[in-house]
Amino acid sequence: MIQLLNPEGVRAPGGAYTHTCAVPAGAKWVVLSGQVGIAPDGKLAEGAEAQTEQVYRNILACLKAHGMGKEDIVKFTVYLTDSRYIPAYRAARERMIGNDCKPTSTLVVVDGLAAPEMLVEIEAIAAK
Repeated sequence: MIQLLNPEGVRAPGGAYTHTCAVPAGAKWVVLSGQVGIAPDGKLAEGAEAQTEQVYRNILACLKAHGMGKEDIVKFTVYLTDSRYIPAYRAARERMIGNDCKPTSTLVVVDGLAAPEMLVEIEAIAAK
């Protein structure tokens, strides 16, 4: 059983994440490549919020292919190209996976991604 924990002596998280995650020995791990807001038809969603929604659709589809769901996510690494996209990212995240899903998470603002029109990329790690 995966154990998410916010230890005493560490400031409470400022968002929908947890400070630590323990995965038991023998768990199945799935590591996802960074997902961007491109739909299966090859179209990139417009805007940070729509791209974030598509990213989470992609993540959930990848996890489903391995018999996993959002409850199995243990780590997100989020890349945004502008800190002004944080509210849009958070709104889309809440809609797509809810605030009850609180894996460990890192959010990084970067100068750019693989293409200039890409605004959001998220890597995920899951275990079950």
